[in-house]
Amino acid sequence: MSTATPDLDALGAERERIRRLHLRPGAERPASSARGVHHVALLSADVERTVRFYQDLLEFPLTEVFENRDYRGSTHFFFDIGNGNALAFFDMPGLDLGPYAEVLGGLHHLAISVAPERWARLAGKLTAAGVQHAVVGGSMLYFRDPDGARLELISEPLGEMEGRAVV
Repeated sequence: MSTATPDLDALGAERERIRRLHLRPGAERPASSARGVHHVALLSADVERTVRFYQDLLEFPLTEVFENRDYRGSTHFFFDIGNGNALAFFDMPGLDLGPYAEVLGGLHHLAISVAPERWARLAGKLTAAGVQHAVVGGSMLYFRDPDGARLELISEPLGEMEGRAVV
């Protein structure tokens, strides 16, 4: 891995070039071909532990549990994260998947919007449960699930980031 200091001016210039070349004003932007996120799938080393964390601690209701069609004996299970979106998990019994790792091309974190009053309650529940977390900017709460995946609860409305419309 390189330890060279990045040229921040050059990086900023490149970001601005990409913005000018590709970002269209909202009125000129075509509608997306997508309807939304059907589900994001993560791995679980322990189904019941994952259910307790996501349903009991984070208050995302478990909505379905069935066998994974791609790996016999594996459980595929889903949580409601609002607006018709789901967070799904697979366990992979018999496979040594090793610890979670953030790698280039992999998941960095999953940000889930929650109302401000729920955000504050969930922050308190994470503290009470001993889950290490960091609050950034007063609206972003970062922590890891029991398998190490990084999550963010953000109290800003969907489509906004730091008060700026992103969708």
